[in-house]
Amino acid sequence: MSGGAIQTSHDWSGSPRAHLLAWWIPKAAIIATLFAPVAIRTGIWVAALIWMGIACMLNARRCGRTHCRYTGPYYLLMTVPVVLLGSGVVAGGFFAWLLLVCVVLLGSKLLWWATESAWGEFS
Repeated sequence: MSGGAIQTSHDWSGSPRAHLLAWWIPKAAIIATLFAPVAIRTGIWVAALIWMGIACMLNARRCGRTHCRYTGPYYLLMTVPVVLLGSGVVAGGFFAWLLLVCVVLLGSKLLWWATESAWGEFS
């Protein structure tokens, strides 16, 4: 029982300030730059995804939060389609970016739900 209390106390999700800095500000930046020029959007999205991915992996290591072990690599992997779309290697207009933001944000929520439903909040 005390192990859960220790894990929870180390979980950045339990701290509003840490949660804001690690995940909500980068997510807000992604949404806010949806209408920015492609070069700016690409740079901010890549930086935000790397920031969130590293924050998740550090949080998983810090407290054993189940979903963070999966969302961390997921956010880092999502930099690939952002770079491909932003550099023009993959052609796509605004709706491709809109689809990509949905995949990034909804995909991370799906990973959170699926992994913690299957293996619990901490594992």
